[in-house]
Amino acid sequence: MNQLKNHPIMVTSRDAISGDGFLAGITLSGRALMRKEDDGKWWMYGVRPAALAESGTTIDEAFSHFHNRYLETLFDIAQEATSFDHFRQEVENFFNEGDANDEDERLWEESLKAIRAGNISPPDEFGALEKKSPETNPPQVMIERLNEAGKRFKPSDNVRPTYSFPSAMAA
Repeated sequence: MNQLKNHPIMVTSRDAISGDGFLAGITLSGRALMRKEDDGKWWMYGVRPAALAESGTTIDEAFSHFHNRYLETLFDIAQEATSFDHFRQEVENFFNEGDANDEDERLWEESLKAIRAGNISPPDEFGALEKKSPETNPPQVMIERLNEAGKRFKPSDNVRPTYSFPSAMAA
């Protein structure tokens, strides 16, 4: 079997971000490409959102650095936002902005097709990753205001940042 160079990854995260007079909950279902570069490091390149890239010596470390960069970007957006609505619009813009010519999105889709064709084996490092269907986990970002009267929070609202590998079967 052949091995992919670009490994499609699905990212899930739920984070709370404080802004000027608001607390926002951001739920991300994103896409990224992960690949081992010539420097021996694993690099994670954002597809949705596209403006992120981070590396690590392992796939877990690359994901951790990637998620931290994502949070730093949300913090920067919150710092500049003059209102919750302004923050929401800027986060949506950040999430929806693709790379030049949407090249990474095309590579993500091609990699998924190769996996589903059955002639590709993922690297051993990906063996323990949860497998999910991209069709039931579409890329999206949801931003809600958390500091509104009547909002009730519960422990089940918490979501650990995770990443998963697309399942070989379509949903």
